[in-house]
Amino acid sequence: MRCVNVGYRATQEYGPADSASPLRVCVGQADSASPLRVMGSAPSAAGPTPNAKKRMAEHEERTFIAVKPDGVQRGLIGEIIKRFEQKGFKLVGLKLIQASQELLSKHYADLSTRPFFPSLIAYMSSGPVVAMVWEGKGAVKTGRVMLGATDPADSAPGTIRGDFCIQVGKNIIHGSDSVESATQEISLWFTAEELVSYKSCAFDWLYN
Repeated sequence: MRCVNVGYRATQEYGPADSASPLRVCVGQADSASPLRVMGSAPSAAGPTPNAKKRMAEHEERTFIAVKPDGVQRGLIGEIIKRFEQKGFKLVGLKLIQASQELLSKHYADLSTRPFFPSLIAYMSSGPVVAMVWEGKGAVKTGRVMLGATDPADSAPGTIRGDFCIQVGKNIIHGSDSVESATQEISLWFTAEELVSYKSCAFDWLYN
């Protein structure tokens, strides 16, 4: 029987390279029941390495984004979704909701002692809100950059607030400011059943 190396085993997604295990093709005798045989070590059943798990977690970071009532009324939902999609983030949760004062009071609990709190709740409950969860590497930090500064006057052109609003009291969109707050806000606005996990066909074109 003659065996030749034809290359190295392709690495599994997120897995380590298996450069020590060449792929071998062996051709047997003509009367052999198995004339063609592929040799090589079997894939490891140990699962992803710690580094691979870390990379997977980075790609699965989630952030909470909400189009506020003024953004909904001005017809900016599609434009905002378009920007997050074109950036490469994956939409895993979406709903149109008339937020109750109870929900909004929990969401803005850290601002409850501020003098503008009553007007903030009134503004956020004045019409429907589009609540979304976006997933991808650096989703929280990058999402905040895409939104722009809280005050539209300080927002750079090209950001959502820099392009579409003028006053801080009508700044059209909310985004989580940390991974921790994103986790809290997502659990407040969505149930686990309302979030969808799937692999986007664009994944391999976005990440190494």
